[in-house]
Amino acid sequence: DHHVNYGSDSGLQDRVTFVQSDPSQYDASIRLADLQVSDTGTYQCRVKKNTVAVHEVIVTVQEKPATPQCWTEGELIEGSSILLRCYSR
Repeated sequence: DHHVNYGSDSGLQDRVTFVQSDPSQYDASIRLADLQVSDTGTYQCRVKKNTVAVHEVIVTVQEKPATPQCWTEGELIEGSSILLRCYSR
């Protein structure tokens, strides 16, 4: 039917487009822009030409790790040991 069903209150309306301008030409692929952790879920593609074909894809979006905070413990003396500690949220 040349449309995307976004579900209720999903926030996808401005970020989902068909890859080809005319999906009836045998390519109903979609592009999801600006991925967010909240986009994690099961997506279903339902294509109807002569028959109905349905395919589900599970998408998992992981958050980019924060920049680590690092520091040293111990004296910086040649030949001695120090400890480098790093932490990231």
